[in-house]
Amino acid sequence: MNTRIALTTLLLGLALAACGSEDPPGAAKERPLVAVTTTQLGDIVREVAGTDAQIHQLLQPNSDPHEYEPRPADVQATAGAKLVVESGNLLDHWMGDVVKQAGGSPAVLTIAPDHTPFKLPGQAEEGEFDPHWWHDPRNVEAAVTAIRDELTRVAPGNAQVYKANADAYLSKLKALDAGIAECMNQVPAAERKLVTSHDAFNYFTKRYGITVVGAVIPSQSTQAQPSAGEVAKLAALVRREHVKAVFPESSINPALAKTLARETGAKADYVLYGDTLGPEGSDGDTYLKMEAANANAMVKGFTGEQRGCSISGL
Repeated sequence: MNTRIALTTLLLGLALAACGSEDPPGAAKERPLVAVTTTQLGDIVREVAGTDAQIHQLLQPNSDPHEYEPRPADVQATAGAKLVVESGNLLDHWMGDVVKQAGGSPAVLTIAPDHTPFKLPGQAEEGEFDPHWWHDPRNVEAAVTAIRDELTRVAPGNAQVYKANADAYLSKLKALDAGIAECMNQVPAAERKLVTSHDAFNYFTKRYGITVVGAVIPSQSTQAQPSAGEVAKLAALVRREHVKAVFPESSINPALAKTLARETGAKADYVLYGDTLGPEGSDGDTYLKMEAANANAMVKGFTGEQRGCSISGL
């Protein structure tokens, strides 16, 4: 059975998070198999499920979801899954084929926010929906409640565990959101100018008052390639706006971003986690650390390392 969750609707229902806290009488504990597409979703689902679910995560750290090709092992794991959690808005469009090939009848939870189409600076018309919803922690809060509820539906005996884990994680997400906002508020608005490898930070910039100057790859997908003319226009814009830093992304070849920085006199020393978490032991190996690291990198880049961002409570 397919379940599609609109995050903006869920945001209105966060007050209902305390419902269903008691296990149904006679419900037995179990560890349902959950197939998850992206690294962010894998981390979020693990936070909610704890040890009371088996998680098969298809994408690995630093893997580009836009270019991923599923493996036979992914189909095999999905065949036995009780729940599939996918990101939506074409980021992991390939998951539909995986579920179809796997057979079975897992519940499918798609985290797909309702929002207005995205538009790059200087772009005449609006483009496609931005699939990078996790860069606003409020969207992750809504996703957590949806994941908690769906896990409870497929494994009702674990309801109390899922609720307790979700509540604890929601507190950390609120601390993350408040911490990033506090850090950005210490940087003058005129200095918050962002240039990245591709346009993956629409939600982040809207949430924290950052101006998007442009992206080396002027698309939300890394599969696009910029023309020489587009790069030249962006270089002129970077100079005109006195942009201090160009931010490469961890899962994308940094050559173009570094070339742009070299041509404009900007720095390219601050790497962001856009589409994927980093490997274990890195500054971005969990969702919370990823966003905190992004905030720290941006504040350093915006201020020429005069300031940084440290967030407690995570």
